Amino acid sequence: MTRTWIILGATSAMARAFARGCAEQGDTLLLAGRDMDELKALATDLSARGAAAADAIRFDVRDAGTFAPIIRKVELEPGEINVAVFVGSMPLQAQIDADPTLIDTVAIDNFSGPAHFLATLVPVMEARACGTVVGVTSVAGDRGRIGNYTYGAAKSAFATYLSGLRNRLTRAGGHVVTVKPGFVDTAMTWGVEGMFLVASPDKVARDILKAVARKRNVIYTPGFWWLIMTIIKLIPEQIFKKLSI
Repeated sequence: MTRTWIILGATSAMARAFARGCAEQGDTLLLAGRDMDELKALATDLSARGAAAADAIRFDVRDAGTFAPIIRKVELEPGEINVAVFVGSMPLQAQIDADPTLIDTVAIDNFSGPAHFLATLVPVMEARACGTVVGVTSVAGDRGRIGNYTYGAAKSAFATYLSGLRNRLTRAGGHVVTVKPGFVDTAMTWGVEGMFLVASPDKVARDILKAVARKRNVIYTPGFWWLIMTIIKLIPEQIFKKLSI
């Protein structure tokens, strides 16, 4: 069966690495994002790496009007339709505190926008009784921490949405993989204080591709973040609220 991947936020470092892995498998790629020149250059590179086909299409998570053309395009593709969601934004909590209107954009970029798109795509996947959704959330969503609780709240909401979607899509023969990265060396994290155990986008992409192949439900990447976050979640609230982590 032929396989198509829609990659939302395709120009991000993690998405690029993931797309390279898909290209090497011979998949068809639909690269979705805002910078069409950069997407077209990426499509050329991925075609040279072995993709069955690679096309660029405009996508803006804050503009639902860009969703329908993507749906119409993939409906014409044969075989299995898959999607990987790499979109998101992470303003500093101090910036959000100074300008609370940023809460709305953080919620759209990290939760409601991707959820809206998936709600329009999933019926296509259900009709074909196959396909995988990869949703990239964050370890920040596991517990509200003083440094990024608005971002964490949006990622937590998206993870909960993906859990319910997994329940729904499994009944139709599809699957959903929830990805919870720790610190990754990307543009989003450049200059952020307190970074440690920073992973490369290539490492995260390899972990995601393995999770898709093995039909994993939830993964932490790198894997040691599962232990770190398990410990953090176990800290009693009376103690946790006094910590600066």
